[in-house]
Amino acid sequence: MGRIDARLAELGIVLPTPMAPVANYVPFVITGDLVVISGQLPMQDGKLVATGKLGSTVSVETGTHAAHWCFINLMAQLRAACHGDLDRVTQVIRLGGYIASTPDFTAQAVVMNGASNLAVEVFGDAGRHARTTIGVPVLPLDAAVEVEGMFRIA
Repeated sequence: MGRIDARLAELGIVLPTPMAPVANYVPFVITGDLVVISGQLPMQDGKLVATGKLGSTVSVETGTHAAHWCFINLMAQLRAACHGDLDRVTQVIRLGGYIASTPDFTAQAVVMNGASNLAVEVFGDAGRHARTTIGVPVLPLDAAVEVEGMFRIA
């Protein structure tokens, strides 16, 4: 068991089987030492953990939990990109978060911390990253949150 797998076990996180794309795209692209992972929805056991909009039917706590699950699904794709070896990850470079929210909702950054905090918990200092968080009117399958990522690998 590698260092990152041991950390995931310590946190009680079991990575799911990576989801197959639902449209005409690939789950990740590797270019040089970078892995760019397509946006991941907050799926747990094949079901969305949060649907709807922040500021309306979804609480900040539920949205934060959804962002946490988006990052778990990013790590599942990342493990596939690294042929099962997450110790190859040397840096989380950037996360992009899309938060389905009402026009007056302004706590998108708080919601996105569900993903960002987990990145640091799992990868330590290598998990500190640049980030963009955007409020959007709707996401695929009515998901409350979607997160994409860019990672450096060895």
